[in-house]
Amino acid sequence: MSFAFDAYVTSAAFDADGHAVFSLGDGRVVWETGAEQAAHDGAVLAAVRHPTGPGLITGGDDGRLVWSRPDATQTLAEAKGRWLDCVAATPGASLLAFGAGREARVIDLADPGFSRAFAHDRSVAGVALDARARRLAVATYGGAALWYARIAEQQPVFLKWAGSHIAVLFSPDGRFLMSSMQESALHGWRLSDARDMRMGGYPAKVRSLVFLASGKMLATAGAPGVVVWPFVGAEGPMGRQAMEIGFDETTLVTRVAAEPDGSRLVAGLADGRIWACDVTGGQRADVRVETGSPITALALGGGRIAWGDEDGRAGVAAFPDLG
Repeated sequence: MSFAFDAYVTSAAFDADGHAVFSLGDGRVVWETGAEQAAHDGAVLAAVRHPTGPGLITGGDDGRLVWSRPDATQTLAEAKGRWLDCVAATPGASLLAFGAGREARVIDLADPGFSRAFAHDRSVAGVALDARARRLAVATYGGAALWYARIAEQQPVFLKWAGSHIAVLFSPDGRFLMSSMQESALHGWRLSDARDMRMGGYPAKVRSLVFLASGKMLATAGAPGVVVWPFVGAEGPMGRQAMEIGFDETTLVTRVAAEPDGSRLVAGLADGRIWACDVTGGQRADVRVETGSPITALALGGGRIAWGDEDGRAGVAAFPDLG
């Protein structure tokens, strides 16, 4: 199944009903079923699957946070004059975090009266909630700030590392926080003692990273193949080498998607191709061999793959039989 949206595909996901849903640079949210919503007056900048219900939640350059379903939309929050370009949720939890300028904001989807705003000295570039939606991590210039998501008056723990941090991700067990950087590097901290983990060698920015195998591995884009870091044991990846899957010197991996509790992984490339593999077994198969614009959105769920590219082409395919 393929689509031509004539707009940059900013995200791909599978909703609670198992349908593929795409957000677009022209403000639309579109389902594979043909349902469509004009969610934003301008581009969709960030998106996340609704953590406790149907549909997709998106942030836009119109300063609105919108919940889109096939039959309706609802504005959840507004920050006039600011771009909402990062949003995070934890499956099964009602808290939702998003960035608005120099603030990270938290709302509760189950309690319209609840809201928190956490101020930073520099712009918020990325947000993440841990597996219990208890702690909030914020990527900003100079490191990452850690907050308790429900507490109003507090001082954050600031994990310092020089440079501009553009995205953050908690490990599923909450022991590590990972950050991708403007300087084409990955950085991390062990939260028990704030010990640094510098993970360099990337030729491009790491714009996509995902834990898989129940948190035992971290897969990242930003290289000629998918870089997979081991997270087994108390030290995690510290002092250990990553492996690289699907190395191809002619292109770079732009997006990765994986099964949180499994070993299946999908990679989208800068030349438009897509491949899938089983990390533990080593088998790999092509999903899309046609070349074109860079893959900008990728999702894996229910044995299916959803993808989109820079020129608005998108598709849904079954995960291949790896033999």
